[in-house]
Amino acid sequence: EPKPADSLWRGRGRDILCIGGMGANLVQARIYPETREELAVYWTIVCTWGLWLLGALYLVAPVLGWWLIGRAAWQRSVSAGPGKHNPSASLAMCFLWTVAMLAMLLALIVGHADFSMSVAQTAKSTVGWAKGWALLAIFICAGALLSIRPSVIFRASNILALQSLMLVPIFVLAAVFGLPKSLYVSPLYMLGGPSAEFFNVELYRFDASSGLPRWRFFAPWAPAAGFVAVISAIFAWYDKSNFWKAIGLASAIVVCLMSQSRLAIVSLPLVAMLVGFLFNLTRPATWAFAAVSVLVALAFSNMLVDGYQAITELFVKSRADSSYVRATLQSIALHRWITEAPVWGHGIVERGPHLVQYMPIGSHHTWNGLLYVKGAVGFLALAIPMVVTAGILLIKSQLDRVARAALSVLLVIFFYTFGENLEILIYLIWPGLLVIGIALKRRFILPTTFLLTGPWTQGQ
Repeated sequence: EPKPADSLWRGRGRDILCIGGMGANLVQARIYPETREELAVYWTIVCTWGLWLLGALYLVAPVLGWWLIGRAAWQRSVSAGPGKHNPSASLAMCFLWTVAMLAMLLALIVGHADFSMSVAQTAKSTVGWAKGWALLAIFICAGALLSIRPSVIFRASNILALQSLMLVPIFVLAAVFGLPKSLYVSPLYMLGGPSAEFFNVELYRFDASSGLPRWRFFAPWAPAAGFVAVISAIFAWYDKSNFWKAIGLASAIVVCLMSQSRLAIVSLPLVAMLVGFLFNLTRPATWAFAAVSVLVALAFSNMLVDGYQAITELFVKSRADSSYVRATLQSIALHRWITEAPVWGHGIVERGPHLVQYMPIGSHHTWNGLLYVKGAVGFLALAIPMVVTAGILLIKSQLDRVARAALSVLLVIFFYTFGENLEILIYLIWPGLLVIGIALKRRFILPTTFLLTGPWTQGQ
């Protein structure tokens, strides 16, 4: 008999993956993509390393995103009436994200007009929007409107994690034996991209401050690899197979350490601690623990403040040059935003001075970058839907397993908005956006009903 859509079993049979000598818990069902959307998503994730070798990774994500949203629009156009799998709440969130990203486009156009930029420059920036901020809404809406199971994304991510683990010895040996750092820049770079880094097939590089080797894997720079690793750790945790869970978590930890991303190393345990509290807000024990923690914190406030300052100083000094450049970039971006273009922004990023090593003004920080490039309009266009989405996922996560994974991903994305330019990395984190969309369309549990029934009366 065919199994439900959420099941890990494929209707046409059980294909068992048996790992001998590892215990009965490792006997798990293989997960098969069942729809065209799942096939596209699954194989795009699994073939990440192959796409990286071709230099096509940056180009494939926008194509996939626009194909998915086009398929969603086609399915709704041929179906009779509103889809039963797409409740009004998820459609409202799709509308909110779509309007917000269109506001980004409006800010872009007005910013170009305010600074008298050419039509060609405006067209180029619009294409950049279609490959950047537009994908944020597109992948969330695709997850909410299409039949894509989160288990397919989790398993594909863990298969990719296994591939990464298998390639780690090659990357390490390349640095040990002094093999060429950069193999080649893909000719696909001519099709358009932010810089050659997005098409560069690189085995390793040396950190400028420490002189130690640092690996960026298939990301354009090492901290971005840590960003992807933290999200993949969340996917691994929610895979129902103990074997794949162990593989995914091990790979994520290895990538975080090899990328030497400070934000990744901090985010991984911080998210783990936060979600333990956020997912149990209706349990009296949670609030009792929180009350005791506050009392202890007040009693040892001076010690905690000193410890926080020491950790912060250590965090900054661990890569002092990078911290200085980041802080200076943010200061320049905020000053020029408030004095030159507070509402609509400057329209494009600009190359910074020698003081910041010619890094683009507004880079390395999503919020300051939005204020500089798209003004207050762009800032609110990201902040409002993100806050609303977090609120909905927080309520759903008290009972819904997928919503817990989605809220964890959203937390990681929020943390990284303070250290990365989110727009430029959407082509890497799009599976997390799909999971957020999938969680938004799942059954909404009203708070009053939930508080009356409690988690002890319903399945987790």
